[in-house]
Parts: sequence; C-alpha cells; structure tokens
Amino acid sequence: MIRTLYVTVVMTSVGLLLLPFQVAGILLNNRLQRIVPILFHRAACAVIGVRITQVGERTRETPVLLLSNHASWLDIIVLGAVAPVVFVAKSEVAKWPVFGWLAKLQRTIFVERERRHKTGDAARAMGDRLQGGDVVVLFPEGTSSDGIRVLPFRSALIGAVHHTIGNSTHHDRVTVQPLSIAYVGYGGVPVGRALRDKVAWYGETELMPHLKGVFSSGAVDVTVSWGEAVPYGMTADRKQIARDAEAAVRRMTARALRSPTAQPSGTEKAAPAVPAFSQT
Repeated sequence: MIRTLYVTVVMTSVGLLLLPFQVAGILLNNRLQRIVPILFHRAACAVIGVRITQVGERTRETPVLLLSNHASWLDIIVLGAVAPVVFVAKSEVAKWPVFGWLAKLQRTIFVERERRHKTGDAARAMGDRLQGGDVVVLFPEGTSSDGIRVLPFRSALIGAVHHTIGNSTHHDRVTVQPLSIAYVGYGGVPVGRALRDKVAWYGETELMPHLKGVFSSGAVDVTVSWGEAVPYGMTADRKQIARDAEAAVRRMTARALRSPTAQPSGTEKAAPAVPAFSQT
C-alpha cells in the first residue's frame, strides 16, 4: 500500500510539473509536444520499476508507422519511454477519468472502432500525423491479449499508409516497422503463464486493481524488439502489410519470452538514458 501511494504521488507530481510545458508545446506546435511525453514516461518507468531492454533499433526513416502487439496499459508507458510516439486508441479512452486526459495530452488519435464508416476518417487522421512528422503507433490486434499470444492483425487502419502518400507532395513511401512488447519479469520472477495476469491487462480485468498490483510489484522487466523496417508505396496491399507484420511480431515475441535473459550478439541494448531529440 505504501509503495502504491508513493508511485501515485511521484507520478502525479511529475505530471503536474511537466503539464505547462506540454500544453505550451501543443499550442505552439513545436518540439516540446514530442519531448515532454518521453520525459514523463521515463520518469514513470523509473518510479514503477519498469526495466526496458531493446533488441534491434527503431528506424529513423520518416514517415513511419509502428505496428505493435498489445498486452497492457503498461505498453503506453514503455513505448512512450523509448520513442517520441503518438498512439491510436479507441474513442472510449478519451472519456476515461485521468487516463483520457493523459491520452489527449499525448496527442492520441481516437478511433470509433464500432462505427465502420469512421475507419476512413481515422486512417486519414493517422495519415495527416504521419505526414506531419509524427511516429504513429498502431495496435492492429484491436484489443489487448494475455501477453503470450499475438492476436490476428486487423488491416483497416493500415490504410493510413495510402492516405499519407496520396496527400503528400514529397513522400512516395511510408516505412512500416513491426515491434514486439514482451513482459519477461515481474517482481524479480520470470513471467510464465502463472504470472501473465500480473502484467497483462485484458479481458474483464478491472483497471484499478491491476494498476495497484503493478505499482506495488517494484520491478517489471520488458523486452522491446524492433523488426525490419519496410518502405511501402501506393500499390502496397494493406492486408499483406498486416500479415507480414503479424508474423514478425509473433516471432519476436516468442523469442523474447523463450529466452528472457538471452543476450543476442550486437543487437540487444538497454533503453537510452537520454531521448534522441535530434532524430525525432
């Protein structure tokens, strides 16, 4: 209970301290709006005890769409700590207390998933962000999983690739990079099927009890694996992009969960201590 309170107080204090800078960055449309979220998420990782290991490297090509598996609310903090990204989320998140407010400050793109005729609008919004230089993260599974399985990737919003190219006068390609998030340790113990519910937030699991459990654990180890970045043109098939990315994420997730302490030569590295602002 004491640790949960400590984490909550520190994260709230950091958030309030950074809030004016993020608001200013959004209003002025400058680099602060991308820098401040990284600082917040890295502070959150530090206070919660999230330890990130990266395998491979994020592409520096632009525009870039990242396709990731989705296992927990922690995914937002983890990816927000390693890259200057904006997320795509269901519209209901915007109405959540506190978390909806934070999502808006992160400049999240909200999607009405239950209204199919809105898919084109969402893809166009993503395309505008990609064209504007944002690194967009899409969770194509459409929901969170148990962290061990990777659910089938949906392709509808990957149409943002075509919207980006079609509306751009200087881009004829969009780079798509698959990435995997694998939670491999919890409280110093390797995560197996018995502990997956401790880190994965899915199904009917209530948010607040899950949040308190993670806050009190003191240590969560996660492996973020970056796959091969592939440039796609206007003729690319979004369904094929989804299939290729899904296969890559399955392989990377299985490898990370199978060998959580492995050290692949020349590819694995700890998350950087300072954001690469010049490369955003």
